[in-house]
Amino acid sequence: MKGLWSKYREMILYVLFGVVTTAVNQGAYWLLAGPFAVPYLWATALAQVLAILVAYITNRRWVFQSQAKGIQGIVLEMIRFFSARGATFLLDLGCMYVGVELLHINDNWMKFFSNVVVILVNYMLSKAFVFRKKGKTPRRKD
Repeated sequence: MKGLWSKYREMILYVLFGVVTTAVNQGAYWLLAGPFAVPYLWATALAQVLAILVAYITNRRWVFQSQAKGIQGIVLEMIRFFSARGATFLLDLGCMYVGVELLHINDNWMKFFSNVVVILVNYMLSKAFVFRKKGKTPRRKD
């Protein structure tokens, strides 16, 4: 059991906190779009901002166990994180627009599908660019 934990700890924690972040995103979206009647794109944007803040805290502390130290290191890490999440934020909005407006998919179902896509892309970006271990650079294909 310890061997499996050691081997897959990061992925297990990413999935666990991904569920938490997704719950925050979905819950905030449902609350904003439902009872508060905020238009779906605005509700998506606000829910995504809240989820990104939760994701940064959990990913930095528990998932990737960030080694960034000092103001400069942490600020650079935050810039990389929020830039990557900004890209997937636009992906989320694009998925919602295409799914709801163009394909006429129920907004709640589309939000769920969009979250799955965003979680996968976020993991890849976090692993490759944001929380790299010291001395590791992204692999280059020749």
